[in-house]
Amino acid sequence: MNQPRPKRAPCQPCQPCQRPQRGFTMAEMVVVLAIGGILSAFVFPKLTAMIGIRDDAWRDNLVSAMRLAHKTAVSHRRLVCVTVTNTTVAMRIATANPSATCNAALPGPDGSANFAVSANAQATTGLSPAGTPAGTLYFQPDGRVTTDGAGASAADRTLTPISAAAITIRGETGHVE
Repeated sequence: MNQPRPKRAPCQPCQPCQRPQRGFTMAEMVVVLAIGGILSAFVFPKLTAMIGIRDDAWRDNLVSAMRLAHKTAVSHRRLVCVTVTNTTVAMRIATANPSATCNAALPGPDGSANFAVSANAQATTGLSPAGTPAGTLYFQPDGRVTTDGAGASAADRTLTPISAAAITIRGETGHVE
């Protein structure tokens, strides 16, 4: 329902016409700036902490994937190959023993081809020293982590996720730290 506009006072010859004021008062502006300052001081740091939690969760997923690969290789007495990219971990297992290649997919807990997927699309995960192919770890049936599927030489490997502590995998024992 439309309400009629209030009538303006008629203009006097010696006074200018009065129009209703538009905009915000100074008190309203100060209150808005104060609320913005409070939000920036308390809420925004919490949001950046959430990003840190997301990166820690990715590190935890990497650690659990490496431990599962080690345990699977030992319990199945098969070679397990783990391919690590910036945002995914995929596992494959050899169908026979002995074998130098992994030819069957080892699905993740949800049944997908990737064991873990980072929630951070800008995540970077480095693997050193780089294997052949780059980003692949070979867990042997005896628990060792080697530089190739044949298991010629054990090597310590380090996974370095963004904004989180590095993960070390001991070559001779397969222990994940």
